[in-house]
Amino acid sequence: MTPERLGLLWGITVFSGAAARLLSAFSGLPGVVLLLLSGLLIGRSGLGLVEPLDLGPGLETIVGLLVSLVLFDGGMNLRIPGDTIKATVQRIALFRLLISLASGLITAHWLAGLDWSVAAVFSAIVLATGPTVVTPLVRQIRLAPPLGDVLEAEGLLLEPVGAVLALLLLELVLGDLHGWKELFIGLILRLGGGVLVGIGVGWLLSEILRRLKSEQSSGLPLQLSLGILFLMYGVSEWFLPESALPASVAAGIVVGRRPGIYTAELDGLIQELAQLAITMLFPLLAADVSWAELSPLGWGGILCVLTLMLVVRPFAVGIATMGLPLKLPQRLFLGWLAPRGIVTASVASLFSIRLEQAGILGAGRLQGLVFLTILMTVGLQGLTAQPLAQILGLTKTNVTPKGSS
Repeated sequence: MTPERLGLLWGITVFSGAAARLLSAFSGLPGVVLLLLSGLLIGRSGLGLVEPLDLGPGLETIVGLLVSLVLFDGGMNLRIPGDTIKATVQRIALFRLLISLASGLITAHWLAGLDWSVAAVFSAIVLATGPTVVTPLVRQIRLAPPLGDVLEAEGLLLEPVGAVLALLLLELVLGDLHGWKELFIGLILRLGGGVLVGIGVGWLLSEILRRLKSEQSSGLPLQLSLGILFLMYGVSEWFLPESALPASVAAGIVVGRRPGIYTAELDGLIQELAQLAITMLFPLLAADVSWAELSPLGWGGILCVLTLMLVVRPFAVGIATMGLPLKLPQRLFLGWLAPRGIVTASVASLFSIRLEQAGILGAGRLQGLVFLTILMTVGLQGLTAQPLAQILGLTKTNVTPKGSS
């Protein structure tokens, strides 16, 4: 690709994302839905102006760096006050890990026609809700506590787990891993190693920020943060692929919990950059969606996604929240909102390429089913989340429900 064509690709992508944000501000429609639609418009399913694969190997690196920034921002802003919220997040994560993995495997095989091994990879990829989608929705809806905290924490906790597990299942399918014992050890190493690296990097960054003097600042906190974060991403991915995701979340949590003189200023700047990353990434990855990958799935693919949305998610949340002091409207909303986001899209795109190169049948159907899941969850849940929250009385303009301590 020529430099001129590359510049045009990025120009169209960022402009379409910014235009979607502008339309969202004027219309009140969810920004993530319009970002998704803008990507479909400029990509392979629309005008064909943007082809993400033209970026070559750099696509994975760009997506990884920007996603690490988004997860770092999520970690910095993660607040789980009160025993009820902590118990809710832990139980939802545990039950969804068990129920959603099994259900996704079965529905993807029986309804969407994926081979068992490819269906297992699909169930892990779509395990987590996307913080890149949930966080903008929560802020736009203005959810009353504790729902926003629970939804954001769930995504931040399960997103790295789902991505790492999907990678290990992929390696198992490709023969790079031998047996479930190696898979389990790999999961512990990547998640545990990522968290330990993130804690260490977060502590180092917070200590540096604490020692900066006011006359030395002048944008230095942001530059240091990005430099250390991106270096952490590169080192983590070099030694333990996919470990940068839990590392980014852990580093953000540590920095957010060790406030200093520049923490508030840094938080605002990182948040702005994270929003820019989402504005760039969503159209870019949505542009890769091809109707040719979606159409072979037929009604079986649609039924698979609807089953995950209307049966599996509400059932898992219902079981997880039994006995907790949450009201029925809160449980209903938690059971409905579970959109998938950028990490899900990027993992699906990269994994399908590896499966195709290995000659595994069903690679295209895997990517198509994952993007169908993203399209349906972001579209349906993104458009209905705000009206549903208002009907159930769960926005900050209404009376805050009791039992959220």
